Amino acid sequence: MKTVDNYDFHDKKALVRVDFNVSWDDNFKIIDDSRISAAIPTILKIIGDGGSVILMSHKGRPKKGPECKYSLRHIVDHLSQLLKTEVKFADDCIGKSAKLMAKKLKPGDVLLLENLRFYKEETDGNRGFAKKLASLGDVFVNDAFGVAHRAHASNSVIAEFFKDKMFGYLIEHEIESIDKIVRDIKRPFVGIIGGAKVSTKIGILNSLIDRVDDLIIGGGMM
Repeated sequence: MKTVDNYDFHDKKALVRVDFNVSWDDNFKIIDDSRISAAIPTILKIIGDGGSVILMSHKGRPKKGPECKYSLRHIVDHLSQLLKTEVKFADDCIGKSAKLMAKKLKPGDVLLLENLRFYKEETDGNRGFAKKLASLGDVFVNDAFGVAHRAHASNSVIAEFFKDKMFGYLIEHEIESIDKIVRDIKRPFVGIIGGAKVSTKIGILNSLIDRVDDLIIGGGMM
């Protein structure tokens, strides 16, 4: 498994898929920043090597194109505080503005692109859309564990346009944790599965059912 630890990002523009689909209140104050915080080690590794970072993420399920309530601009200040550096923001994820800002990046710079799902091509897994995103960076890093199972343009299709592609620390650690649980079971072994999307978790449930001593199902799946 190729990870950011095995790569020198010096003078490279790293296009990083993160999962910044966080909740905020009516005043756009972030309620839980754990998903943002989880991506910080990967970002710091890249800029620490002397590379620059282009972050791309989705937020919510917008149905009418760009909407202020789904804009990632609302997390720029918080992300800047966590990284202790100014995070630049592109008001689009493709097109001239994104391309120009990505081109101007210097080592140590961090750029956040606007919500990927403002384009239906993202969830459609559109190859042309993925190619436009890929043109912004030199290397692709997938660190969005929460959406890694989806065949969307920015986390699946996009990989075919890069020779250098790898996982970030978050995905690396999650895979190691899952592997440890599956291969080195300590008894009693209890599985706790929550959420609402049965369709994306039925495979996990089927895999666990013969391994666990007890299985607890919560959330909408109940």
